[in-house]
Amino acid sequence: MDLPANIFLEERGIPHRRLEFPATTEKGAANVAHALGFSEAQAVKTLIFETAAGERALIMLGGDKNAISGRLKRALGSRNIRLADPQTVLAVTGYEIGSIPPFHWQPEGFRSIVDECLMREAELGVGAGVWGQEIMITPGDLVTACGGEVFDLSGNAGTG
Repeated sequence: MDLPANIFLEERGIPHRRLEFPATTEKGAANVAHALGFSEAQAVKTLIFETAAGERALIMLGGDKNAISGRLKRALGSRNIRLADPQTVLAVTGYEIGSIPPFHWQPEGFRSIVDECLMREAELGVGAGVWGQEIMITPGDLVTACGGEVFDLSGNAGTG
């Protein structure tokens, strides 16, 4: 299936692999990891956060991690942040929560932030835009593809 996220990577010569998992798999990065046989740490959660100033940013964490509020606020440069609601996520990304690709839809200047823990993995699984489709990509290629910034959001960058 030629999805926009795959086409984006192919047009830019960014190496990746396409994988499929049963569409009946329960939602969640950890469930995708189990279905495809890789660790939860390799399954990338893509979350949209909003600041009080109206900035929206894509936040990427391992399926086994959560962002520490203070670190996330520092990375976003705002003390007042919140997770975007499903309608906002759809309006901003063009995708429903569950399989948001971390690249190809961002307008110029949109911030994408990758948790530093993800940089330790050999390969990451990211949503392809359709539930049941996954893209496997190296952390460095993910940062390149999304134009991302790397921050220690989960406070676990030095462990593992």
